[in-house]
Amino acid sequence: MGEHHHHHEQGGEPHHHADAGPRLVWALLLTLGFAIVEALTGWWAGSLALLGDAGHMVTDSASLGLAAFAAWLARRPPSQRHTYGYGRVETLAALANVLFMVLVVVGISVAAVRRFLEPAAINGEAVTLVAALGLCINIGVAWLLMHGEQTMNTRGALLHVLGDLLGSVAALVAGAVVMWTGWTTIDPLLSLLICALMLGSSLRLLREVLQALMEGVPAHLSSAQIGQALAAVPGVLSVHDLHIWTLSSTRIALSAHVLVDSLEAWPEVLAAARHLLADQGITHVTLQPEPATRAVRWMQNKQP
Repeated sequence: MGEHHHHHEQGGEPHHHADAGPRLVWALLLTLGFAIVEALTGWWAGSLALLGDAGHMVTDSASLGLAAFAAWLARRPPSQRHTYGYGRVETLAALANVLFMVLVVVGISVAAVRRFLEPAAINGEAVTLVAALGLCINIGVAWLLMHGEQTMNTRGALLHVLGDLLGSVAALVAGAVVMWTGWTTIDPLLSLLICALMLGSSLRLLREVLQALMEGVPAHLSSAQIGQALAAVPGVLSVHDLHIWTLSSTRIALSAHVLVDSLEAWPEVLAAARHLLADQGITHVTLQPEPATRAVRWMQNKQP
């Protein structure tokens, strides 16, 4: 009996809500616009904390731009040269984003150490005012993202914005302390805290990027548990050659060989397996049935 291979992509192309792209673009414009204001004020006022927060907002802008670009690119259909579509571009852009964030962290950290060795005057009033405005901008952007389509892109961008919100609080505290006490050391101290926040988010993003590039199982899924669940579907005897990997932020792929009682019941088994995997968010499924009678005959032929 010849092999039977069945391929199915659950639900076709992923659904896209109309408000995902525009919300991300507005969040990008607000964040990047204020990052420029913050950077100029930080340079004029001599505040590393403000410059650090501006750097953090620039990286947030990069992540928002990446999310908006990915939302646009995901609408493009697969081509003959890119049969899975263009979702993997998002992963490569995220890698570039991580490298950029690390460069910003190194630059601000070096400047902070120099500021410890050579203290400089800081305009506390200007820092406090601009940091307070930055805090309001970040709250507005976070609200914008929380009330739109919730994809991996928007959730990742929201994490960046929430981290930057903490950076704005740190810059606000630095400006207030300098304004009221004149203690300028608080500025490079809090700028290092902002760098630690940026580095933490960079490493988390890097881990996701490497997991996707290495075609690893997504962090929220367990191949063992999914294999056991598939093997428990009525009519299935066992599952082997199971692979799970990420195609894009909204598409997870799975392929497996399924040992079944008989091919006659395969349509019902396939429907049950597809339903099970759809509940796990796995949208691109390739299952190859193998009849048990053939497996037994093959094993008998292998006997000496």
